Amino acid sequence: MTNTGLTIIKVGGGAAINLQGVAEDLAQIDGPKIVVLGANAVRNQLARELGREVRTVTSLSGHTSVFSDEHMIDLIFMSYAGLQNKKMVSWCRQAGVNAVGLTGLDGGLIQGRRNRGIKTRVDGKKMVLRDHSGKPVSVNDQLLRTLLKDGYTPVLSIPIADEDGRPLNSENDDIVALLHQSLQAQNVVQLIEAPGLMGDMDDPGSLVSRLSAEELRQWETRVEGRMRRKLTALNRLFENGATRLVIADGRGPQPISHALAGEGTVIECQPQPC
Repeated sequence: MTNTGLTIIKVGGGAAINLQGVAEDLAQIDGPKIVVLGANAVRNQLARELGREVRTVTSLSGHTSVFSDEHMIDLIFMSYAGLQNKKMVSWCRQAGVNAVGLTGLDGGLIQGRRNRGIKTRVDGKKMVLRDHSGKPVSVNDQLLRTLLKDGYTPVLSIPIADEDGRPLNSENDDIVALLHQSLQAQNVVQLIEAPGLMGDMDDPGSLVSRLSAEELRQWETRVEGRMRRKLTALNRLFENGATRLVIADGRGPQPISHALAGEGTVIECQPQPC
């Protein structure tokens, strides 16, 4: 399977994702590529080993996120920027992919804006929780274009940088949307621990193989928690000019090639523009 335009591949952080298979498949995809790498399973395992809590909070609007205090930022450095990123870079280079591992901090690659606080309810009372999390707002696209032009494959991980260069936790789906806005990728692939978007996670036969961008917007109103946050970011992709997104299974061999061939859930603008 080959491709000549830029491909952005978001690799989920679940334990069952075939990272080595993703790295080997990258070598078969022509053209420039950027990997946005998750590591939540590694983070959670490290937290257990270190006796630290991974705390989640739900905002009043229904979005669920990880509460990012100083301990969580340390875990992100260890898991995302450290273990997962460098393992992926090693597998890529073994497969012949000239990968370079970066966080959003490096070279001011992903600049973010610190969240003002999470409006939530604790013990029945409304309150605002402040932490080290934020939204990505700009990309050092000159750095990325230079790396891509010189034949490197960037492997990007959180944390991103706040206004003063301090680390922030952020959502990879939001980072992918911002990267597409800046670089206008030809293909966007998301690899997850499922065959694609499922109508019922308990029913293997409920794969939704095709969606229009408008149908995706309707899905956002029917879900809650982290899934709603994810769909909000996916809808932003199409608002920023994406015309095709594939959400596919990252657990098997050649997951990127299968996704680009249309396996999984293919979401397209019908008709264009979205």
